[in-house]
Amino acid sequence: MSALTARGTVARANDSGAFGGLPWTVLRLHRTALLLWGALLLAAVGTLIWMYSIGADARAGLSACATPATDTLPSCSDVEAINTDETYGIGIGLVDTALSYLMFPVAAWAGAALIGRELESGTAELAWTQSVTPVRWLTAKLAVPAALLATGTTLIVLLNVWARRDDNPNLVGDWYNPDVFLSTGPAAVAHVLAGLTLGALAGLVTRKALPAAGVAFAATLVLYNVVDWFRTSLWPADTVTGRAALHLPRSSQVLEHGAVTTTGEHIGNNLACVGYDSAADIKDCMARSGLTDFWATRHPESHFWPLQFMETGVLLAVAALATAVAFRLLRRRTP
Repeated sequence: MSALTARGTVARANDSGAFGGLPWTVLRLHRTALLLWGALLLAAVGTLIWMYSIGADARAGLSACATPATDTLPSCSDVEAINTDETYGIGIGLVDTALSYLMFPVAAWAGAALIGRELESGTAELAWTQSVTPVRWLTAKLAVPAALLATGTTLIVLLNVWARRDDNPNLVGDWYNPDVFLSTGPAAVAHVLAGLTLGALAGLVTRKALPAAGVAFAATLVLYNVVDWFRTSLWPADTVTGRAALHLPRSSQVLEHGAVTTTGEHIGNNLACVGYDSAADIKDCMARSGLTDFWATRHPESHFWPLQFMETGVLLAVAALATAVAFRLLRRRTP
């Protein structure tokens, strides 16, 4: 029955035109995944619209209050009754996490269902005998899900930024937290596309569904951790010296901090004098500790977009390389 179904599907694709019918074939064969993707998008859209609608109340829950209420401050009992800041944070956090780890199920699906299963069952070879060349087959297999995944992920990223409003870190987390960083910029789309292409490559290499899913997941896990490890090195960090190095704002991602001794030695991760505020106290602390200066390397919030673009470029390069290897491997294995 599966062979007859596959033969009929391929025949309908050919009746629709040389390449024009292939996208519809891909959608038909993977309609379950398409429906699941649509359901996830609707759930994410609904969640983010709800988070935006309660955002003002969530911020009120963090604001100062007075009892009784004044002209400028609400009643503390009213603020406590709102109690939406926790709900807001959880809702935004769930979307952040889903976007950050979306590449893993995409890679496993691409390896197992999109490519591996069809090679294992012979459906791909059947398609190649019905005037569908291997190159066109793989092009459709990659282009259709790539377009749907990129469009849907971009939509959720834009809605996520919209729902976060003023990006209050007490509600939505600091911009440099991994989940927040990945879910608020183009890197989220690049991660998904890299997962898709790595999964497709794994399917072509193993030619079996379950091994392809495992290999794709492992390759994506390695990529995710490598990028996470080197993320702060993708753009030059700023170095701050003097008293300013002791009082960096929360919006700065501090990479390293230290002090300079009277002998000129740079001591890393030195917390001496950090708790002092006045210039006199800091000067006295420096004299007692034998220090002459302080320094810190950090990424200010203005580095968000350079880091996003660099990470996006790296991941798109990985996706392009995986795609090129996949087509080369396909040409070597097929006449």
